[in-house]
Formats: sequence, structure tokens, C-alpha cells
Amino acid sequence: MTTLICLANSWKHQGRCLAGIHPETGQWIRPVSDLEDGRIPQRVGSIRVKEIKLLEVWEIPLAETGPDFGFASENRRILPGTWRKLGTVTVEAMLPYCETETEILHNTRAYVTIPQLQALPFQQRRTLQLVETQQFTTTVARVRQQGGHQWKGDLVTTGGRRLQGRITDPELVKRLDWGYEPSHHCLVTVSLGMPWVPPNWQGDAPCWKLIAGVMDGG
Repeated sequence: MTTLICLANSWKHQGRCLAGIHPETGQWIRPVSDLEDGRIPQRVGSIRVKEIKLLEVWEIPLAETGPDFGFASENRRILPGTWRKLGTVTVEAMLPYCETETEILHNTRAYVTIPQLQALPFQQRRTLQLVETQQFTTTVARVRQQGGHQWKGDLVTTGGRRLQGRITDPELVKRLDWGYEPSHHCLVTVSLGMPWVPPNWQGDAPCWKLIAGVMDGG
């Protein structure tokens, strides 16, 4: 069994993408299924995955490795067994895990290409990072076909690093649609998505930086 603090529970097609940090080692972990893109189904056994909240501590049966899709070092395959909630932690408790002085996931751009990741040693192919923000604002990107809006976020870390990216945190999107305005001071999980090539793109396939989890720091 593996313990993790949930720091992202974001949309991934018709399922979810979970990610979190092991509380003792500080190591990022992304549980993945055997589906083609690793997404987690809406239900695993008796657990409704979408109901897992940020900052909850869970014990999950995971293998030591998992499909890395050629670029992700944090993936661990989900094994049969019981998922168990152990408790919750505070936003303040996560501050030591923030990496705010470094570039947000390898560079200053909104994406990282597959060859750039594959050029790194495996353990450095990081696709998840927790940052503390001094500024965080949101705007509507477009209306979603299934209702509601697609939102994008613009953040500046306490170390002065800036990122604009699509918000894939379902709970935050729901609250934004209701008129919620988040604090400028947040902890934000940034995640690299699977490669997606926009129309007329020239160059290697990009993995875009997504705002996958937002915890209001007040």
C-alpha cells in the first residue's frame, strides 16, 4: 500500500487523473490504470474517485512502477485492493513541498515537448510540480459543449515565475461558474498533460502545462 496526499483530481476524458505526494519522501505519485491513456475510471471498487478531495490522505494499492508513456517518471500502476482514506492535511502543511524558485516544469514556456523530456534522465522527467502563488487570476476561455465554461488561470509564484494554463480542477471550475473568486495566495499543482498538437503546429508534439489542482491559501 502507498500513502499519498491528494493534490490533483482532475478531468481526463471520461475519467480522472489523480496525483499526490508521499508525505514522508515528498515524492510525486500519479496512480494510473491499464487504459490507453492511464486515466482512472469514475469508480474503483466501492470508491467514487471524483469524490476524493484535495488535501485528503489516501492509502492506495500501487505497483512500484507503471506505464510512463515515454516521458512521465511519476506513474504507478493501480493494483487490486482496498483504497482507504486516512485523514486530511492543511494547506500550510503542504508549504514545505512547494518548488517555487525553479522554473515551472523545466522551462518558461506553456509546454514541454516529448524529445525535451526524453533527453533527461528518467527520474528528472518530472510532470508534476507544486507551487505557491503571489498572484492568481482566472478568466473564461470558452463555453464548454457539456455546459459551463472552460477556464484558464494566470499565476505568478512567490519566486516570480509566471504561467498561463488551462484549469482542469473540476471543483474549482464548478465554483468559478458560480461566481467564486480565488485568493491570489494559493498552492497550485501544475501537471503536464498527454501530448496534444494544435492545428497548424510546427515542431515536436507538446505536452501542455495544466492547472490541475488549486488550494486557496487565504
